[in-house]
Amino acid sequence: MSKYAPLADRLRGSGRTELRMTFGEIETIIGAELPESAKRHRAWWSNNPTNNVMTHAWLDAGYRSAEVDMAGRKLVFRRSAPAAQRVENPEDGSSGNHEEPRGGLLSGIFGALKGTVTVKPGTDLTEPVDTEWDAAR
Repeated sequence: MSKYAPLADRLRGSGRTELRMTFGEIETIIGAELPESAKRHRAWWSNNPTNNVMTHAWLDAGYRSAEVDMAGRKLVFRRSAPAAQRVENPEDGSSGNHEEPRGGLLSGIFGALKGTVTVKPGTDLTEPVDTEWDAAR
């Protein structure tokens, strides 16, 4: 069992979407001091699963680190989205078999636009809309 398992248990058991914690609170939960690198390097708190053992604790508990404040020695753990979410079909309200995969940068960019545009079924997004452009082909 990892020394960071108590943190994972605390996150899982919280039932909260967001938990704000100080480095001191985390040390109290795990019953040990954080490594010096955690206190000096923001990268230690990244959500890269190959980063360190503690990263696995919060990722496995379904959370991601955010708003890491090195000077204030605090951060936020936010519940992450499930690996795949069912997406509602705007035409009939059904969820169908559409899945939206969890992703990296592009998912975040396009996720910010989610729900702002609806494309009707049967629309050819490759069809030119400018007749002058079409005539130039």
